[in-house]
Amino acid sequence: MKIYTVDAFTSEAFYGNPAGVCLLEETDQKSEAWMQQTAAEMNLSETAFVVKKGEGEYEIRWFTPSAEVDLCGHATLASAHVLWEEEVPETQTITFQSASGPLAAFQKEGAIWLDFPSEPPEPAPLNEGLLQALGVEAPAVEQNRMDVIVEVDSEQTLRDLVPDMKALAEHTTRGCLVTSLSEEEGIDFVSRCFFPAIGVEEDPVTGSAHCALGPYWAKRMAKQSFTAKQVSEREGVVEVEMHRSRCHIGGQAITVMKGDWLA
Repeated sequence: MKIYTVDAFTSEAFYGNPAGVCLLEETDQKSEAWMQQTAAEMNLSETAFVVKKGEGEYEIRWFTPSAEVDLCGHATLASAHVLWEEEVPETQTITFQSASGPLAAFQKEGAIWLDFPSEPPEPAPLNEGLLQALGVEAPAVEQNRMDVIVEVDSEQTLRDLVPDMKALAEHTTRGCLVTSLSEEEGIDFVSRCFFPAIGVEEDPVTGSAHCALGPYWAKRMAKQSFTAKQVSEREGVVEVEMHRSRCHIGGQAITVMKGDWLA
């Protein structure tokens, strides 16, 4: 089997978010336990397992080193990047069947775009334990089916966060998305994303988080298109376009490793 490491949401190696991509044949019949062990061996925030089902159609599953997840943006973008490099014409749209329904990937203006479901958050009760774990004050907290969103008062506050990961894991199901308006020209909003409950303390660049951050900031800024930056140590830029019940997420990717998986 072929396996790849791809840096997603960047055009430069060693930035963005590295994802594993494993291309499987339908005849491989690999178990869920094997996928989980492979993801643990890769030890990246997510590894995608992709099985061809038809012309331009694939099944995709995503695993962190410790759990399967229902939606992952950067590993989907990485998978589309690999497929266009290896077996799919660049002009062809790729459709992934996933736990979150069909997800399309297409190329536009030099970037890879993902057609994902919008996951708008709703106001949630203030959770003092969550805020204490983050070490911040926040006037409001919102939540969707996967993550909690906490808005802080400035980009500097966001960059200075040093969360208590053990405590944070006790107050989240998948993750906590902390965000603020950007202080950088050309960037609308910034974020950092923490997922200790599923074995990833801080994800470098989280595509699926922008399915919530996009509608969150659309309400506050009265606009539908954004350029966002996730200000982790590796950093990455994510383009976001709101389309009713869908969220288009755009970025670039670069392959940094490929090889044969023998286990």
